[in-house]
Amino acid sequence: MPRAAVAREIGSPLEVLDVELEAPKAGEVRVRLGASGVCHSDLSVVNGTLLSPLPSVLGHEGAGVVTELGEGVENLKVGDHVVISWVPQCGRCYFCEHDQGELCESGSAAAMSGGLLDMTTRFSIGGQPLYQMAASGTFSEETVVPAIGAVKIADDIPLTAAALIGCGVLTGFGAAVNTADIRPGDTVAVIGCGGVGLNVIQGARHMGADRVVAVDMNDGKLQTAQKFGATDLVDASNGDPVAQVMELSGQRGADVTFEVIGLQQTIEQAFNMARRGGQTILVGVPKMEVMVNIPAAIGLVIMEKQIRGCWYGSSNVHRDIPTLTRLYQEGKLMLDELISAEIPLDGVNDALDNMGSGSIARSVIKYS
Repeated sequence: MPRAAVAREIGSPLEVLDVELEAPKAGEVRVRLGASGVCHSDLSVVNGTLLSPLPSVLGHEGAGVVTELGEGVENLKVGDHVVISWVPQCGRCYFCEHDQGELCESGSAAAMSGGLLDMTTRFSIGGQPLYQMAASGTFSEETVVPAIGAVKIADDIPLTAAALIGCGVLTGFGAAVNTADIRPGDTVAVIGCGGVGLNVIQGARHMGADRVVAVDMNDGKLQTAQKFGATDLVDASNGDPVAQVMELSGQRGADVTFEVIGLQQTIEQAFNMARRGGQTILVGVPKMEVMVNIPAAIGLVIMEKQIRGCWYGSSNVHRDIPTLTRLYQEGKLMLDELISAEIPLDGVNDALDNMGSGSIARSVIKYS
């Protein structure tokens, strides 16, 4: 039986337990996990910011090796190394056919149900079902996922690095490359320089942004942001960040701004520091009750600003995961540098507690 980290109720630490795992059904694969990143979304389930069925095996940012195939699986074979996609993408529904695979109808329903494509889970304990977060459940030594949610990668890519692609890298890098309209020479501002924000910075530089302004209240995160390509640093605890970005941009504002926290105040700051005709991309996930105040006439119409949401980096995982692995192999994408600590599964609660530390970009659970 695999060991897994289980969330039983909101606000309580995860419990590391032996769990039962069913064999894969039709269209599914069993994966022996090599690594799983500890993402802020996992913490959001624990503290109730994100609503998810409980009790549940958490974790949604993982990579591993296929060990068993369900009936009808033809795109993968036993022994393949894969990155787990927490939004399985079918390639056939309305959204997939309109290049919005991140909104896949069947994958989105599965991710929200706490189960797989048939809305049932493969995990249980003592005969009682355990949900699995976002059709993934990567805080486990093994998991079963839809075959369309497992993307094959080269065997020589370290699974610790590959795991991060599954959420933080794909979300941040994709926000800059897929969601935003960054042009060479642009000025970009990124509010929130945790694991996802660092990848927004990498994506912005990849798209040719000339200046990337990192905005955060934590000096450690700002210093890390500089290592990932930020050209200017704004300490939001030391004066109005909007005024500081405006000063850096000759009072014009940034061409594209990103909010990667999910707070009303910082969303409004991101909008206000965008130039006339500029874009604001919302990447951070707010609490469900959060509302924002945007001046419709002046901000949206007269100043022609745009504000766009971004889910999972607006990514087609079957296209973008291979692209990101290629960039990593070519030395054009920093993945190993994102890993602040490799931890055992038993250290997952400490990793969640330390998530706000400026010295931690990503803690990665490494399975033996």
